[in-house]
Amino acid sequence: MLLVYTHKISPRLKYAFKHICTRVLGIQVSFTTKIEEFIAHDSLKMSYTKQQLGSEFFIKSHDILFEQGLSDIDINMHDWGNTKCFFYLGEKCAMPFDIFSASFYLLSRYEEYLPHVKDEYGRFTATESLAFKKGFLHQPVVDIWAYKFKAALQKQFPEFEFPNRSYKINPIIDVPSAYSYKLKGIMRTLGGTVKDLARFRFRSLYARFMVLLGFRHDPFDTFKYLINRQKTSQFKFLFFFLIGDYSTYDKGINPNKKKFVSLIKHIGDYSRVGLKISYFALEDELLLKKEKQRMEDILNYNLKASRQSFSKLNLPETYRNLIALEIQEDYSMGYVNHIGFRAGSCTPFLFYDLDYEVQTPLKIIPYHLMDFTLLKHKSLLDKKKVLNEVIREVKEVNGEFVPIFHNYTFADSKTWQGFKDLFNLILDSPNEV
Repeated sequence: MLLVYTHKISPRLKYAFKHICTRVLGIQVSFTTKIEEFIAHDSLKMSYTKQQLGSEFFIKSHDILFEQGLSDIDINMHDWGNTKCFFYLGEKCAMPFDIFSASFYLLSRYEEYLPHVKDEYGRFTATESLAFKKGFLHQPVVDIWAYKFKAALQKQFPEFEFPNRSYKINPIIDVPSAYSYKLKGIMRTLGGTVKDLARFRFRSLYARFMVLLGFRHDPFDTFKYLINRQKTSQFKFLFFFLIGDYSTYDKGINPNKKKFVSLIKHIGDYSRVGLKISYFALEDELLLKKEKQRMEDILNYNLKASRQSFSKLNLPETYRNLIALEIQEDYSMGYVNHIGFRAGSCTPFLFYDLDYEVQTPLKIIPYHLMDFTLLKHKSLLDKKKVLNEVIREVKEVNGEFVPIFHNYTFADSKTWQGFKDLFNLILDSPNEV
C-alpha cells in the first residue's frame, strides 16, 4: 500500500491518486495529514504538499486538487521524454510534473465545463480540446504518466513488487438500425421507394424489393457474422441497440416488432447488450427512463451499460441522468471524427462531478476509435497503419482498447470494403507480441 502525506485530504486528491495508483498501477493508496503516521509507515510512501518534509519521495502539489469549482487555470505545455505534460514543478521533486493534478484536469473533463464552441449537434469537438491543440490526443498520457510515476517509485523502493496488468480489447458494436430495408413498416418503405425513384437510385430500389421479397439478405443484417466472430474471441463484444422512437435524428426499428425483439434477445445469448440512448432522450430523463425500461423488459435483467446517440455529452447533466437511473457504465467518451484519447486515458474511470465535488459510481469507458474515422484514409494499408498505431499506444501501457464499429460496417459495400480485415486485426491484437 502507498501512503500519501498531504496537508489536506480533498475529494479531488483522492480521486486522482486512486485512478493512477489503483486503477492503472493496481496498488492501494491511503492518505494521512499526520507526520507521525507517515514516518512510521514502512512501505511505499510519498509526500504531496507544498514543502518537502525531509528526503522522502516528494511531489510538490498544484492548487487544483485543493480547490472547489472552476477557475482560470494557466496551462503551459512541456515535452517530457516521448510525451507531453503540464503543471511543471522543477527538477527538485521526484518527478518534474504534478501528474495527479494534470490527470484530474483531463479525467474530470474540466475543459468541457469551460466556454467552448460546439458543433451542429451541440457536441464538444476534438479541435476544441487541449489534447488536440497541444498535439497529444494520440497518446493515453494519463497512463503514460502513471508508468513514469511507477518507474520513479521503483527506483526509490526497489524491493516493492508492483502487480502487472495486461492489454485487452473491448469491441463495441453500435446498432442505430438493425436492418436497412426489413421491418421498416409500410409508410417508411413507401417513402424510401419514392426517394429512390426521385433520385434515380434504381440499384437501391432493386435491392430493397429483393430483400423485402426474401430473395436477398438485408445488407445491415451482419449479426450472424458477428456472433461467429464472438464465438472465437476471448473478449465479449458489447452491442448497443437503439430502441427509441422514430425521430429526425434516430431512424431505427420499431421496438414493438417481435422479430427485432427476438434479435436483441438472440444477441444477448452470446454477447453483452446495452442501450443506445436516442437523441431526444439525452436531455429528457422521463424519455430516458422509458427507453431503459423498454430494454430491460426485452433483456429480463437490469440494464448496465449505455451509449449516447451521436456520442453527444452535455456535462454534467448527461451523466447525472444516467446515475439517477442507476446505469453503471457509459461508452460515449470519445470523438466521432478523430482517433485518440478524449480523457487522456485508456483505463476506465469514475465520473467526477465538478459542481458537487464528488466522485460518482458511474464508470466511464472511453472509446478511442470509431470506424468512420478510418474512412479518411483511402487505402486499406493506410487504415491498417493508423489502426496499428493506436493499438501500439494502448499496448505500451497495457491498457484497454475500445473501438466502435457499426453493424452495417460489415456489409458487403464499397464504402466499408476491408473493414472486416480491420476488425479481425483488432481481435487478433491481444495475441500478438
